[in-house]
Amino acid sequence: MFTGIINHLGKIEKRTATGLTVKAGIPKPRLGASIAVNGVCLTLVKTKNGSHSFDVGPDTWKRTNLGALQTGQSVNIEPALRHGDELGGHFVTGHVDAAADVISLEPWGEGFWRLRVELPRIIRGLVAVKGSIAIDGISLTVTAVGKDHFEVMLVPHTLQNTNLGRRAARDKVNLEADPLARYAMAAVAALRSKK
Repeated sequence: MFTGIINHLGKIEKRTATGLTVKAGIPKPRLGASIAVNGVCLTLVKTKNGSHSFDVGPDTWKRTNLGALQTGQSVNIEPALRHGDELGGHFVTGHVDAAADVISLEPWGEGFWRLRVELPRIIRGLVAVKGSIAIDGISLTVTAVGKDHFEVMLVPHTLQNTNLGRRAARDKVNLEADPLARYAMAAVAALRSKK
């Protein structure tokens, strides 16, 4: 479980058919730990001198933006939530729903930027204005929803401390809908099926 508050920016060191190695200053990493890389929950299988390796399966490569990453590219890193940690964002599972295209990233004044992202059909009923969404693992508040897109506002801190400030149109970002929205939709569907 994660909160969507990014602790570190890492850089891709190596990518193979079955794994990923990231250079990042993760304090006291331990083998077997869950770490979110661009919002994808991965298991740490090797760590040495700030280089951290993860196994990545075919389904994960296909469903996320990890398969499009290049050596040297920045990724958002968040270690799993520990007992007593602050819950500053929202609950994020690290189970990405879809990778979607950035439509635009444009200045909105006073250091704020507006990010518009494609809204995949699989999560259309789970995204609402004032609701939470994780983009590349970052907990953000939805500010607008259209038929095929949604928007979030990025504050200066987010732009400086995550990889979203480096995104451009047509870049793929990982999306995870708020788990609470998913449970609410499942409950509504169950009630409708009983009628």
